[in-house]
Amino acid sequence: MKTLTYLALLNMIAFLACSPMQQDAVQPQPPAIIPQPVQMEVMDGAFELSANTAIAYSEQDENAKVIAEMLNNMLHPVLGQKLQYGDDQKNAIRFVKDSSIENAEGYRLNVDQKGITLSARSGAGYFYGVQTLRQLLENSDIRPSNKVMIPWLKINDHPRFEWRGMMLDVSRHFFPKDFIKKFIDYLAMNKLNTFHWHLVDDQGWRIEIKKYPLLTEKGAWRVNKENLHWNSRSTPEEGEVADFGGFYTQEEIREIVKYAAERHVTIVPEIEMPAHVSAAISAYPWLSCKQEPIPVPSGGVWPITDIYCAGNDSTFMFLEDVLTEVMDLFPSQYIHVGGDEATKTAWEQCPKCQRRIKTEGLSDVHELQSYFISRVEQFLNANGRRLIGWDEILEGGLAPNATVMSWRGMNGGIEAAKEGHKAVMSPGTHLYFDHYQGQQQLEPPAFGGYSPISHVYTFDPAPDSLGEAVGYILGGQANLWTEYVPTPEHAEYMIFPRIYALAEVLWTPKEKKDWDNFIDRVNRHLPTLDKMGVNYAKSMNNVDIVPVFNETEKTISMRMEAENPKGDIYYTTDGSEPDAESEKYASPLFPGRTMQIKAGLFQGDQLAGKISTTQIFIHQAFGMKPQQANPPAEKYSGNNEFVLTDGIRANLNFGSGQWQGFNGKDMEAVFSFDNPVIVKKVRVGALHDYGSWIFRPNQVTVYGSKEGNIYELLGKTQATLPVTTAEKQIVHFDIQLSGQQFSKIKIVVDNIGTCPEGHSGEGSSAWLFVDEIIIE
Repeated sequence: MKTLTYLALLNMIAFLACSPMQQDAVQPQPPAIIPQPVQMEVMDGAFELSANTAIAYSEQDENAKVIAEMLNNMLHPVLGQKLQYGDDQKNAIRFVKDSSIENAEGYRLNVDQKGITLSARSGAGYFYGVQTLRQLLENSDIRPSNKVMIPWLKINDHPRFEWRGMMLDVSRHFFPKDFIKKFIDYLAMNKLNTFHWHLVDDQGWRIEIKKYPLLTEKGAWRVNKENLHWNSRSTPEEGEVADFGGFYTQEEIREIVKYAAERHVTIVPEIEMPAHVSAAISAYPWLSCKQEPIPVPSGGVWPITDIYCAGNDSTFMFLEDVLTEVMDLFPSQYIHVGGDEATKTAWEQCPKCQRRIKTEGLSDVHELQSYFISRVEQFLNANGRRLIGWDEILEGGLAPNATVMSWRGMNGGIEAAKEGHKAVMSPGTHLYFDHYQGQQQLEPPAFGGYSPISHVYTFDPAPDSLGEAVGYILGGQANLWTEYVPTPEHAEYMIFPRIYALAEVLWTPKEKKDWDNFIDRVNRHLPTLDKMGVNYAKSMNNVDIVPVFNETEKTISMRMEAENPKGDIYYTTDGSEPDAESEKYASPLFPGRTMQIKAGLFQGDQLAGKISTTQIFIHQAFGMKPQQANPPAEKYSGNNEFVLTDGIRANLNFGSGQWQGFNGKDMEAVFSFDNPVIVKKVRVGALHDYGSWIFRPNQVTVYGSKEGNIYELLGKTQATLPVTTAEKQIVHFDIQLSGQQFSKIKIVVDNIGTCPEGHSGEGSSAWLFVDEIIIE
């Protein structure tokens, strides 16, 4: 009999055997299954699973044999011994093949007084049924003598979508083989069936290709500049040692592919083209238009101009050789070819590429990319595989049989589906797990954006706008890009608990989704993660202090909320740390003075998350609308006309609507008072976010007018923070004044002008972001 070792499940179940015995347990807790089954009926009563329970299956059902042994291995540490095989009519776990179950991944699970019956038509169905049974075990009572009480129930279940995936980027940061296996376990335990493996990018080539050994001998390694911000790392210079990275041998990949297949996870490899290929060009410069040596970048690259030459047939010979070895390693139907973010200036200047455009009757470089992708697709199709790529492959015309993975929102996937192409929805708005899942100041570094677990849960891969084209949507997938995720522990933090929302979005019928019920089930799953040692995020336990400015009444209301409803919010307004003895939040606050509010979610007397802090400023210019000489950029003009004086201090998220952004321009604002006011101090807040091309100002200058438009210089202050500082932060500029009366105050905040030398945007217009201007 084939043995399937499933260590992750063993670890998850083993803690049950050590749990306190429930001497009086009669009725188990209600099930907390994620994702929520299609149909579930829970009845009064419970089946007592014990060492006397048998496991039964047909000898002709090979799938049942494999999954039955997996289940027996799971139960061993709980029951103290392995179960015997053979059908006990009154006390057994039975695996039954049922061809009438329409969905190949569907299953039925019945628990009654005679035992447990798991019916499926395939190994995948059995496997997912066992995942549900595992969760029932995790939430069941352990009685004396290691007997487990499982509620009587009937479950009829199958997935909503066939593509339920997650992408892991191992190019920006390399992850060891053992973590890749753990990642696969994380997918499997949540009934996700597709692992999109991003193996190739500018910063590292991670897959051994025997015909081109330099791809890993050179392309898999970069100069270690991990102490610097991802987008502030300079181009490696001659003499710097490239020793940071790694790659997977073909033997390791075969091992991982087998491991995934045993868990009904398909690995879809991604080999980027025509852009995101600096690592390949560093190994073989003849692949580019310039054919000049380049180093493997140590950090961010933008714009991405080093791309494969589309005019050289040798480029396509190389790619066919690479893909031949890739297809030999990965049996997946789909091969992902990237296709995103290709800046085509090299093609515009390359004589060979221009000749290709002419000889193929193409209009421009966009159609040249379509030609490039179509040519690769023909090769894949000839070898029985299908091409999938990011939605940029739509540009210039979509290859005939290509499948689109839509990341720039939903429109690419919708367009592809309406043209009769299959699509996978993976929008950055909801499913980029490299985005923050809580307030930035309380979170470890992330790429940007904001996708808390509640936001992930609102995602729907098949919006109503698709109409009859809905059938072309294969499903959806979340992506974990790893520019800011250097370790397995950080990766776990970004994955959990958001993967629970992803799983339910892709498996459970839309009408069965219920946020309150879901988050309650998530809370029930967290102890399992604790026992597994998973470094999951507790961001849903952090309090979001939401200030709202009333433009008409010129007042602020303060609402406090946490995604997790389990617990109570306690707060302070004097800057002290709150505890369970502090004021309990019951309704919005209406502060009438400057104050610092701190709040936390407490479960009993224990702080469940982190303490959130928000400052409110009530000052001379509060609620005033200044005259501005240079209007802010339309996209970053703020969420109301009073954003500079609404009393609300912005956070580190430049897209929050609490900032005004100026591209290459200074900010100049004039405040006119109905009656002269005494001005003692002016404070201006500015954002410094080097990686996002946002820089602290050079200086802030304050002028005053006692009458008309005649201004006198009142004071100025220079920046002290070096412009090359990588750390994202809010910088305050304070100008102390003499306390005279003025009818107008003019404030000028100097933009640095252009991105500094060595920055990825060197010479381009710099951004200046300004928030609350406080006049005291």
